[in-house]
Amino acid sequence: MYKGLLDYIGELERRGELLRVAAAVSPRFEIAEITDRMAKSEGGGKALLFENTGTEFPVLTNMMGSDERMALALGVERLDDIARRIGDLLGEALTPKGSLMDKLRALPLLAEVSRWFPQQVSGRGACQHTVYRGEDVDLQRLPMLQSWECDGGAFVTLPMVHTVDPDTGVRNVGMYRMQRFDARTTGMHWHVHKTGARHYDAYKRAGRRMPVVVTLGGDPVYTYAATAPMPDNMDEYLLAGFLRRRPVRLVKALTCDIYIPEDCDFVLEGYVDPSEAKVMEGDFGDHTGFYSLKDLYPLFHVTALTHRRDAVYPATVVGIPPQEDAYIAKATEKIFLAPIRLAVQPEVEDLWMPTAGTAHNLAVVSIDKRYGGQAHKVAQALWGAGQMMFNKYLVVTSAATPIRSYGALAALLRRADLRSCIIRSEGILDVLDHATATCGFGGKMALDLTETDLCADVIAVTLPSEAHPAGGIELYDARHAEDLGLVVLYAAESRPDSVDAAKYLDDNGFRNVKYAVVFDYQAAGTMRDEDLLWLAAANTDPRRDVLLTDGGTLIVDARSKRPGVGANPARFPNVVMSSQQTIRLVDGRWEEYGLGPRLESPSRRYRKLWLSDRAEW
Repeated sequence: MYKGLLDYIGELERRGELLRVAAAVSPRFEIAEITDRMAKSEGGGKALLFENTGTEFPVLTNMMGSDERMALALGVERLDDIARRIGDLLGEALTPKGSLMDKLRALPLLAEVSRWFPQQVSGRGACQHTVYRGEDVDLQRLPMLQSWECDGGAFVTLPMVHTVDPDTGVRNVGMYRMQRFDARTTGMHWHVHKTGARHYDAYKRAGRRMPVVVTLGGDPVYTYAATAPMPDNMDEYLLAGFLRRRPVRLVKALTCDIYIPEDCDFVLEGYVDPSEAKVMEGDFGDHTGFYSLKDLYPLFHVTALTHRRDAVYPATVVGIPPQEDAYIAKATEKIFLAPIRLAVQPEVEDLWMPTAGTAHNLAVVSIDKRYGGQAHKVAQALWGAGQMMFNKYLVVTSAATPIRSYGALAALLRRADLRSCIIRSEGILDVLDHATATCGFGGKMALDLTETDLCADVIAVTLPSEAHPAGGIELYDARHAEDLGLVVLYAAESRPDSVDAAKYLDDNGFRNVKYAVVFDYQAAGTMRDEDLLWLAAANTDPRRDVLLTDGGTLIVDARSKRPGVGANPARFPNVVMSSQQTIRLVDGRWEEYGLGPRLESPSRRYRKLWLSDRAEW
């Protein structure tokens, strides 16, 4: 594997996966706009190394933003190679050993596993070459990105946050964004469901200050491991050791007993005091494609800052998909499929989380169907398993369905008996889910397509020769009427508080419509199919916004929800995008960057969705 981030950068360059930008660029808005254009280009574009950032450190973005770079980051040619290794390992480890010879054959497996465990080494690591303590610490020296026009400030976006359970001594490495407040403090964005928050609560009960160490960079496998949905109380560096086929070498932090990878680029040491009042953090343009709005989070005090001699600052840009995190999620699908089968649902054959679902909103799973009601069992089990508990919409198919094939899924959805295949529930949602009125809790819905008859006749949708506004609906788009039975509706430009899609369909003579999804008028004509799927999943709570009419049409209200009206959330965020000023700046400087033909700004496509001049409506 890699000796550090520079080693990985060298490999990217050798393979033609890296572009260097020598021109001076600003970490405030400019780097994010350039990266957003690159990330949304074909195949995820290239990794970008900004060499002149106004600080002493270069910035690396989009480093795992393609299938090829994601595999390279994990040291393989194809991600399927890792999935196969895990499957073989679990199969060998769990096969009953009946004879002495079988048990002896398993000894090499045990020896291999023992080589993955992290190793604590004495002395300082490369990450501790340059040291600043106390008042010499200045976080302004780091090129933290302020990505979007309504962000509350500059953020650390790829931190590996190390905490230790005060009761068990078990380490956790998680990824939680950190807003820089001043030279020596940041926010610590610990959601209530995350392990970091659980450790924080434990220190609060004990009345003790909580040591925290944040690292950035090093072997990119560390960054991936910090995002992985590892079981609680399981060391992320064990996963990293497995992926890199050698143990992670750890050195002791300078000011506490937390151990960190010796080859990282930056280390921020400090503490969180649970007796201290939480501070207002945000707004932040998040991976959901919407702003996560201001809220109270713990304050992280940085008492020491160290870095490598040749440090490179790694950052990611999140926002409307696709972004770099889509490829990280794709790796997780493959790597954790075998453990899901083992620990949660042995009948699961495949799992797919479409990019438009921003990891949690949408999932499709195929199962080995053997008995009635099995899809209900799988849905409920997945909704209670690890980070799958955040899933909002789930489609369950039989094992014969290639779930990544649009044609195969469309054929099932077109023929689904919606009166019998809908599974409704309530449960935990991501704290970042803005559509629910009860933070972190809301509706869930699954479609059981395991018994859908692909030979069933399809009744064609009848469309009107001319449609007139009715029920607060202005326009319709029937491009998917034939393949999905879907009609897309656009509400009036005035953004009415409520609409009656069924009235619009009935008054205009639509017949046999299976699905109708209502969007804001402002989305008409500017959104691609992927964008509309993203909006539909993000802007809805299934318990409030999805209904099945007596005529068998599933109607989804995917409009922006006016805050405080009816069962709507009290706050509703804006879509994430660059300002017009930033777009013009990057357009005007594009030739200076040396990145080839100009890529258009994706933000232009979403400008009409803007609700106000703030992060929220």
